[in-house]
Amino acid sequence: MTEAATIRVLIADSDSATRSGVRLSLAGQGFEICAEAGDAPTAVAAARRERPDVCLMEVELPGDGIAAAELVTEALPRTKVVLLSSTADDESLFAALLAGVRGYLPKDMDPDRLPAVLRAVLQGEMALPRALTARVVDELRAARRGRHASALARRGVELSRRESGVLELLDRGLDTHAIARELGISAVTVRRHVSEIIRKLRVDDRAAALKLVREAPE
Repeated sequence: MTEAATIRVLIADSDSATRSGVRLSLAGQGFEICAEAGDAPTAVAAARRERPDVCLMEVELPGDGIAAAELVTEALPRTKVVLLSSTADDESLFAALLAGVRGYLPKDMDPDRLPAVLRAVLQGEMALPRALTARVVDELRAARRGRHASALARRGVELSRRESGVLELLDRGLDTHAIARELGISAVTVRRHVSEIIRKLRVDDRAAALKLVREAPE
Protein backbone atom coordinates (compact mmCIF):
# COMPACT_ATOMS: atom_id res chain seq x y z
CA MET A 1 0.00 0.00 0.00
CA THR A 2 1.47 3.33 -1.03
CA GLU A 3 1.21 6.41 1.14
CA ALA A 4 -1.35 7.93 -1.24
CA ALA A 5 -3.52 4.80 -1.34
CA THR A 6 -6.88 4.81 0.39
CA ILE A 7 -6.71 3.10 3.77
CA ARG A 8 -9.54 0.61 4.23
CA VAL A 9 -10.94 0.45 7.77
CA LEU A 10 -13.36 -1.90 9.46
CA ILE A 11 -15.16 -0.42 12.49
CA ALA A 12 -16.46 -2.88 15.09
CA ASP A 13 -18.31 -1.33 18.02
CA SER A 14 -21.60 -2.13 19.73
CA ASP A 15 -22.50 1.56 19.93
CA SER A 16 -23.73 3.08 16.66
CA ALA A 17 -22.87 6.57 17.92
CA THR A 18 -19.24 5.52 18.41
CA ARG A 19 -19.13 4.08 14.91
CA SER A 20 -20.52 7.36 13.56
CA GLY A 21 -17.89 9.28 15.50
CA VAL A 22 -15.11 7.20 14.01
CA ARG A 23 -16.51 7.70 10.51
CA LEU A 24 -16.55 11.46 11.05
CA SER A 25 -12.99 11.43 12.42
CA LEU A 26 -11.69 9.64 9.34
CA ALA A 27 -13.85 11.39 6.73
CA GLY A 28 -11.83 13.27 4.12
CA GLN A 29 -8.54 11.95 5.52
CA GLY A 30 -7.82 9.24 2.96
CA PHE A 31 -9.73 6.47 4.72
CA GLU A 32 -12.54 4.27 3.43
CA ILE A 33 -14.89 2.50 5.84
CA CYS A 34 -15.22 -0.87 4.15
CA ALA A 35 -17.43 -2.51 6.79
CA GLU A 36 -19.05 -2.04 10.19
CA ALA A 37 -20.00 -4.56 12.85
CA GLY A 38 -21.78 -4.50 16.20
CA ASP A 39 -20.54 -7.81 17.61
CA ALA A 40 -17.47 -10.03 17.54
CA PRO A 41 -18.64 -12.81 15.15
CA THR A 42 -19.85 -10.25 12.62
CA ALA A 43 -16.58 -8.33 12.93
CA VAL A 44 -14.45 -11.44 12.29
CA ALA A 45 -16.57 -12.47 9.31
CA ALA A 46 -16.42 -8.95 7.85
CA ALA A 47 -12.65 -8.78 8.33
CA ARG A 48 -12.13 -12.08 6.53
CA ARG A 49 -14.38 -10.93 3.71
CA GLU A 50 -13.07 -7.38 3.29
CA ARG A 51 -9.42 -7.84 4.34
CA PRO A 52 -9.12 -4.25 5.63
CA ASP A 53 -5.86 -2.46 6.26
CA VAL A 54 -7.01 -1.59 9.78
CA CYS A 55 -9.60 -3.14 12.05
CA LEU A 56 -10.70 -0.69 14.74
CA MET A 57 -12.45 -2.82 17.34
CA GLU A 58 -14.08 -2.29 20.71
CA VAL A 59 -12.65 -4.32 23.62
CA GLU A 60 -16.11 -4.67 25.14
CA LEU A 61 -17.60 -5.89 21.85
CA PRO A 62 -20.39 -8.46 22.43
CA GLY A 63 -18.86 -11.88 21.88
CA ASP A 64 -15.42 -10.78 23.22
CA GLY A 65 -13.50 -8.12 21.34
CA ILE A 66 -10.08 -9.40 22.39
CA ALA A 67 -10.85 -12.93 21.21
CA ALA A 68 -12.10 -11.48 17.93
CA ALA A 69 -8.94 -9.42 17.60
CA GLU A 70 -6.83 -12.56 18.01
CA LEU A 71 -8.81 -14.38 15.34
CA VAL A 72 -8.33 -11.48 12.93
CA THR A 73 -4.59 -11.16 13.58
CA GLU A 74 -4.12 -14.89 13.07
CA ALA A 75 -6.21 -15.07 9.89
CA LEU A 76 -5.06 -11.75 8.39
CA PRO A 77 -1.48 -10.93 9.42
CA ARG A 78 -1.43 -7.85 7.17
CA THR A 79 -4.47 -6.34 8.89
CA LYS A 80 -3.53 -4.13 11.82
CA VAL A 81 -5.95 -4.42 14.73
CA VAL A 82 -6.39 -1.46 17.07
CA LEU A 83 -8.64 -1.75 20.09
CA LEU A 84 -10.79 0.95 21.65
CA SER A 85 -11.76 0.65 25.30
CA SER A 86 -13.76 2.63 27.84
CA THR A 87 -11.51 1.25 30.58
CA ALA A 88 -7.79 0.56 30.86
CA ASP A 89 -7.38 -2.38 33.23
CA ASP A 90 -4.12 -4.27 33.11
CA GLU A 91 -5.71 -7.66 32.43
CA SER A 92 -7.42 -6.48 29.24
CA LEU A 93 -4.37 -4.51 28.11
CA PHE A 94 -1.96 -7.44 28.35
CA ALA A 95 -4.48 -9.89 26.91
CA ALA A 96 -4.86 -7.55 23.94
CA LEU A 97 -1.12 -7.29 23.40
CA LEU A 98 -0.77 -11.06 23.56
CA ALA A 99 -3.58 -11.29 20.99
CA GLY A 100 -1.36 -9.39 18.55
CA VAL A 101 -3.07 -6.00 18.43
CA ARG A 102 -1.10 -2.94 17.31
CA GLY A 103 -2.89 -0.44 19.48
CA TYR A 104 -5.02 -0.01 22.59
CA LEU A 105 -6.70 3.38 22.73
CA PRO A 106 -9.19 5.03 25.11
CA LYS A 107 -12.58 5.75 23.64
CA ASP A 108 -12.40 9.31 24.96
CA MET A 109 -9.22 10.15 23.01
CA ASP A 110 -9.20 13.27 20.88
CA PRO A 111 -10.94 12.11 17.66
CA ASP A 112 -8.85 14.52 15.57
CA ARG A 113 -5.78 12.42 16.42
CA LEU A 114 -7.22 9.17 15.13
CA PRO A 115 -6.15 9.49 11.46
CA ALA A 116 -2.52 10.15 12.40
CA VAL A 117 -2.54 7.33 14.95
CA LEU A 118 -3.84 4.80 12.41
CA ARG A 119 -1.29 5.91 9.82
CA ALA A 120 1.48 5.47 12.40
CA VAL A 121 0.23 1.94 13.12
CA LEU A 122 0.39 1.10 9.43
CA GLN A 123 3.99 2.32 9.41
CA GLY A 124 4.87 -0.16 12.14
CA GLU A 125 4.34 1.83 15.34
CA MET A 126 2.40 0.73 18.40
CA ALA A 127 -0.50 2.95 19.45
CA LEU A 128 -0.51 3.10 23.24
CA PRO A 129 -1.19 6.12 25.47
CA ARG A 130 1.78 7.08 27.65
CA ALA A 131 0.14 5.78 30.82
CA LEU A 132 -0.38 2.36 29.26
CA THR A 133 3.14 2.32 27.85
CA ALA A 134 4.44 2.84 31.40
CA ARG A 135 2.40 -0.15 32.57
CA VAL A 136 3.89 -2.34 29.86
CA VAL A 137 7.42 -1.26 30.81
CA ASP A 138 6.70 -1.95 34.50
CA GLU A 139 5.39 -5.41 33.66
CA LEU A 140 8.47 -6.23 31.58
CA ARG A 141 10.72 -5.12 34.41
CA ALA A 142 8.73 -7.20 36.87
CA ALA A 143 8.92 -10.23 34.59
CA ARG A 144 12.68 -9.87 34.34
CA ARG A 145 12.95 -9.70 38.10
CA GLY A 146 10.84 -12.81 38.60
CA ARG A 147 7.33 -14.12 38.49
CA HIS A 148 6.55 -12.98 42.06
CA ALA A 149 7.71 -9.40 41.58
CA SER A 150 4.33 -7.87 40.68
CA ALA A 151 2.56 -9.50 43.62
CA LEU A 152 5.30 -8.42 46.04
CA ALA A 153 5.31 -4.88 44.65
CA ARG A 154 1.62 -4.60 45.50
CA ARG A 155 2.59 -5.41 49.10
CA GLY A 156 5.19 -2.64 49.07
CA VAL A 157 8.14 -5.05 48.75
CA GLU A 158 10.76 -4.49 46.05
CA LEU A 159 13.60 -6.95 45.67
CA SER A 160 16.77 -6.34 43.72
CA ARG A 161 17.30 -8.35 40.55
CA ARG A 162 19.76 -10.65 42.34
CA GLU A 163 17.42 -11.11 45.32
CA SER A 164 14.59 -11.96 42.95
CA GLY A 165 16.81 -14.51 41.23
CA VAL A 166 17.68 -16.13 44.54
CA LEU A 167 14.01 -16.20 45.55
CA GLU A 168 13.04 -17.84 42.25
CA LEU A 169 15.63 -20.58 42.78
CA LEU A 170 14.49 -21.08 46.38
CA ASP A 171 10.97 -21.45 45.04
CA ARG A 172 12.23 -24.15 42.67
CA GLY A 173 13.55 -26.09 45.66
CA LEU A 174 17.28 -25.41 45.32
CA ASP A 175 19.37 -25.26 48.49
CA THR A 176 22.05 -22.69 49.27
CA HIS A 177 24.92 -24.47 47.55
CA ALA A 178 22.86 -25.30 44.46
CA ILE A 179 21.81 -21.66 44.17
CA ALA A 180 25.44 -20.59 44.51
CA ARG A 181 26.44 -22.91 41.65
CA GLU A 182 23.51 -21.76 39.51
CA LEU A 183 24.31 -18.07 39.93
CA GLY A 184 28.10 -18.37 40.07
CA ILE A 185 28.35 -16.77 43.51
CA SER A 186 29.50 -18.01 46.91
CA ALA A 187 27.25 -19.72 49.43
CA VAL A 188 27.99 -16.87 51.84
CA THR A 189 26.62 -14.38 49.29
CA VAL A 190 23.51 -16.51 48.79
CA ARG A 191 22.90 -16.55 52.55
CA ARG A 192 23.29 -12.78 52.64
CA HIS A 193 20.70 -12.38 49.89
CA VAL A 194 18.34 -14.78 51.66
CA SER A 195 18.70 -12.81 54.88
CA GLU A 196 17.86 -9.58 53.02
CA ILE A 197 14.82 -11.22 51.40
CA ILE A 198 13.59 -12.37 54.80
CA ARG A 199 14.11 -8.88 56.22
CA LYS A 200 12.22 -7.20 53.38
CA LEU A 201 9.35 -9.65 53.59
CA ARG A 202 9.20 -9.22 57.40
CA VAL A 203 9.14 -12.95 58.09
CA ASP A 204 11.19 -15.19 60.38
CA ASP A 205 12.87 -17.61 57.99
CA ARG A 206 13.10 -18.78 54.39
CA ALA A 207 10.23 -21.24 54.81
CA ALA A 208 7.95 -18.38 55.85
CA ALA A 209 9.24 -16.29 52.95
CA LEU A 210 8.39 -19.02 50.45
CA LYS A 211 4.97 -19.53 52.02
CA LEU A 212 4.25 -15.81 51.68
CA VAL A 213 5.22 -15.51 48.02
CA ARG A 214 3.51 -18.73 47.02
CA GLU A 215 0.24 -17.58 48.57
CA ALA A 216 0.47 -14.05 47.16
CA PRO A 217 -1.97 -13.48 44.26
CA GLU A 218 -0.19 -13.13 40.92
